[in-house]
Amino acid sequence: MENKVKDLRQQLFNFQFNKSFNKNDFFVSESNFYAYNLLLSWPNWEKKIINIHGERYSGKTHLIEIFLQKNNGLIIDLKKLKNYDLDKLRFNENIIIDNIPDKFDESLFYTFIDTIEKYNKFLILTSNKSLKDLNIKLNDLRSRLKNCLFAEIQKPDDILIQALITKNLADYQITLNLKLIDFISKRITRSYGKIREFICTIDEISLKKKKPINMKIIKEILEDKFDVI
Repeated sequence: MENKVKDLRQQLFNFQFNKSFNKNDFFVSESNFYAYNLLLSWPNWEKKIINIHGERYSGKTHLIEIFLQKNNGLIIDLKKLKNYDLDKLRFNENIIIDNIPDKFDESLFYTFIDTIEKYNKFLILTSNKSLKDLNIKLNDLRSRLKNCLFAEIQKPDDILIQALITKNLADYQITLNLKLIDFISKRITRSYGKIREFICTIDEISLKKKKPINMKIIKEILEDKFDVI
């Protein structure tokens, strides 16, 4: 028999929702404490270039938003770096490039970092993988990136999983009782992306069915998409 959850998903559209990047909405646990504390400790860093890395949806952009609520900073789109006047960097104390991909123009990026260091500015780089682990061919750039201060956002621990589920439910304006949240927390894959995918699925189904999510639906979602139970 075809899975009811899969049938519903095939009939649904994508909906936008309001995210909150408020400092109070960022839950700190052992998984992200070092990265969070590092940003809050600015400018008392051991090095002026830091790389915050962690899997997609792990909260890197949220951390940047928190940092910018307290400190001045300029966010530069790496895709537009080619047309950017690097001399303008001297007017900003903190420079940020968020979500650096695995592949990019290495020569241009090296010139960018060289300019940052020339002007003695702070540079915050975020990426899914640690920049020192990327397959970078330009020796000078590879050497510079090894000299970064690295802060990894690790896979979510049990406490953070429950907090993420609760926050994402709130972002989608979905209410579940604590028993259901606890049930999900103990069975969901330990992944920021999977947690987000699970909540998106709950939202889609609740919009289609137009009734509260219960234990039966939760189990169907977990069985269908996450191979648990």
